[in-house]
Amino acid sequence: MTLEKVREMIANHLGKDVEEVLVTSTFEELGIDSLEIAELVMDFEDEMEVELVIEEPILTVGAFYEFLEKQAK
Repeated sequence: MTLEKVREMIANHLGKDVEEVLVTSTFEELGIDSLEIAELVMDFEDEMEVELVIEEPILTVGAFYEFLEKQAK
């Protein structure tokens, strides 16, 4: 999965333009709470056909992308 795809899926979930979802954007800056993070994780699980287990806080879009890359391997 590409970083662009991750940004696009987050933007679609939030109803924002992808240009508003930067790699450095924090979930807090984007207005994403813990419930929405759980929903996003489920969306990505469906997209990637894997089960994602988050063990540490993920604070930025870039960190979320890196987490997804590790989980995909």
